[in-house]
Amino acid sequence: MTSSTPSPSGDSRTTSPVPTGESGSSPRGRRFRRAFRALGSLSGVMVVSSAFTSSSGIDLPTPEFDLSPIQAAIPSGAVVADLDVPEHERVDYWIGRFTSDQRSTFEIFLTQEGAFGGMIRGKLRRREMPSRLLYLAMIESGLRPAAVSRVEAVGVWQFMTATAQAYGLRIDEFVDERRDPLKATDAALAYLERLNRRYGSWYLAASAYNAGPTRIDRALRREGFSIPASDEAYWKIRPFLPFETREYVPRMLAATILAEQRDHHGFDGVEGHRPYEFHRVWVPGGTSLQDVAQGLGAEYRVVKALNPHLVRGLTPPGELYAVRVPVGQAFRVVASLVRDGTRAVYMADD
Repeated sequence: MTSSTPSPSGDSRTTSPVPTGESGSSPRGRRFRRAFRALGSLSGVMVVSSAFTSSSGIDLPTPEFDLSPIQAAIPSGAVVADLDVPEHERVDYWIGRFTSDQRSTFEIFLTQEGAFGGMIRGKLRRREMPSRLLYLAMIESGLRPAAVSRVEAVGVWQFMTATAQAYGLRIDEFVDERRDPLKATDAALAYLERLNRRYGSWYLAASAYNAGPTRIDRALRREGFSIPASDEAYWKIRPFLPFETREYVPRMLAATILAEQRDHHGFDGVEGHRPYEFHRVWVPGGTSLQDVAQGLGAEYRVVKALNPHLVRGLTPPGELYAVRVPVGQAFRVVASLVRDGTRAVYMADD
């Protein structure tokens, strides 16, 4: 999103719904949570035994918030209409580019999809939005939390500062939630929902996400369309959009075709990254991710990759903050912090 008009909606921050309590959990899971509570009461470190995961089959401690298989996130009987992928010369053009001179770039895109694709699809399905909007993020950033554009748009969803803050994302000297794959996805989908309600077309919504609503409004008025409009209107106004925006939807549709038919196009050998999954440990302000990594006996880059939004490599001073750690490693963090004399308030399920 290289340029966007901030929403006046105020703090519309959304967070991932995480079940509370122990209803429906296994006896073994309840024993783990009781153990966490007991350990927490001794250590003073808050451990959250829930997590996001986009994979399944993980042994305990098992993340309570699991969006795999994706269908588990869809209300029973719900049918979500996906984006149409029409034949168009510019879509064909980008298929050609992604399978020739930009092939290596697209392979990186597919590798990153392994990390974040399941999470984004799950959130789209929960909102009953087209799952193919995943490829908007792929085109925006290559699904890289650290991506920064030439105009300082940041993160997987390439938020500008004003738009990010309008949708409830925290940006300060310690935390930049534009780099948080989960929170940025929630904010981006809320923004896209709003744009789709305005324009009545996901193609127009995607274009407005990239160029800002003002440019889309101007192009629609120029061609005599009212708002909301339609996908047909998008193709009519496309020649009058800025070049990057003009190619934006065709690139997204080309990425959709190649990702969904990767075997046919020779991408079947591309291996995706491991899914982005974690448990959370609440730690005091000013806790270094380097200290957390040492306590885990893990490489710093592993912990930093789970917490890309902690831009200085430590939690914000003066507040309890949830650090993401590899699944099943919360006990080790607690034990390490206790040995170092770290004290917080309490520990509980999220």
